[in-house]
Amino acid sequence: MPSDTDLHRAPGAGADDTAVHSVARSAVSRVVSTRAHNPGAVAEAAARRVLAKSPLGDTGRALIIAADHPARGANGVGADPWALADRGALLDRLCVALERPGVTGVLGTADILEDLLLLGVLDGKSVFGSMNRAGLAGSSFEIDDRFTCYDARTIAAMGFDGGKMLTRIALDDPATPAALENTAHAVDELSDRQLIAMVEPFLSVWEGGRLRNDLSPDAVVTSVTIASGLGRRSAYTWLKLPVVDDMERVLAASTLPALLLGGDVTDRDATFASWARALRQPTAQGLVVGRSLLCPPDGDVAGAVDRVVSLL
Repeated sequence: MPSDTDLHRAPGAGADDTAVHSVARSAVSRVVSTRAHNPGAVAEAAARRVLAKSPLGDTGRALIIAADHPARGANGVGADPWALADRGALLDRLCVALERPGVTGVLGTADILEDLLLLGVLDGKSVFGSMNRAGLAGSSFEIDDRFTCYDARTIAAMGFDGGKMLTRIALDDPATPAALENTAHAVDELSDRQLIAMVEPFLSVWEGGRLRNDLSPDAVVTSVTIASGLGRRSAYTWLKLPVVDDMERVLAASTLPALLLGGDVTDRDATFASWARALRQPTAQGLVVGRSLLCPPDGDVAGAVDRVVSLL
């Protein structure tokens, strides 16, 4: 990573906040200038990127940093509704996380991944493009999660490792069949290119005009069995699953490789302990974590990442 785009220090991790913010502003300025005057630089950066040897890294366990929440209008973390809305601060935190030993990759939409390409921080990392973000958080059409971001053709052209699709299954919502069909098409198109299709399923219910994911073991097992059967091939399908009670039973519902998702963590000790238990199951191949690592309560991104790496 070039020294003139050094975003390695995170607020709360012993760095001077003013200096960090200044570095972030400087990097954003350079990224914006490149986008405005030389947009072809994105494709050039993708072409010269050093590819990851394996999505599981050198240790056989993945730790992928998720950064696709803002594109769905989900900018909040904990009590801060705008924690992810400052792009310079988000890039700063992503760069800190990506440089930590044990971090194998990143997941994001095109705007974020292209910023990271221009900053030169994706060498040797697996990269996953987020594909469907139309199911905006809190909307009345949240189940109708159309594919508005990456497609399989672009993911392949960029040299990325695969694509991720959020797949909510609401039995009382008529948009569910189309959502399942769109996910199946994406699985097919990625599989045709021998790219990983990372499916994130939830059984969801409408309550008081808002969509809620059912995180009971029965519901998650059901979502696993439905998601595992989507598409005409499953050889390149992985699952991205929440950590809930009775994870041994949940992870026994399929032989597809599974990555455990993080979410907005409130009790870090209890959450990390539950991740450690789930990672003992044979289908669990690692973690996909975003908000809890990018915006930890103490601001120490590096420390939060290192603690999760120790679980692997």
